[in-house]
Amino acid sequence: MNKGELVKVMADAAGITQGEAEAALKAALDGIKKTLKRKGKVTLVGFGTFSVSNRKARIGRNPRTGESLKIAARSIPKFSAGRELKDAVK
Repeated sequence: MNKGELVKVMADAAGITQGEAEAALKAALDGIKKTLKRKGKVTLVGFGTFSVSNRKARIGRNPRTGESLKIAARSIPKFSAGRELKDAVK
């Protein structure tokens, strides 16, 4: 399923236009992004939790040359599925 198909499903389920559904989806995703940018956590009970994980700086190797290189520390988004989502996928 891609974004367009998701918007159509949302519009049909909620009885709204596809434009309204797309605006609602964009607003939800923007809210999640803003919260994660502030290192916050978004929990959708039953669905899952979006959070930020911190990776430490480390030394890596270039697979072609074998040369060591420094990989900088960074924050990455993380998603943990909730119980209802896990049970629905079984």
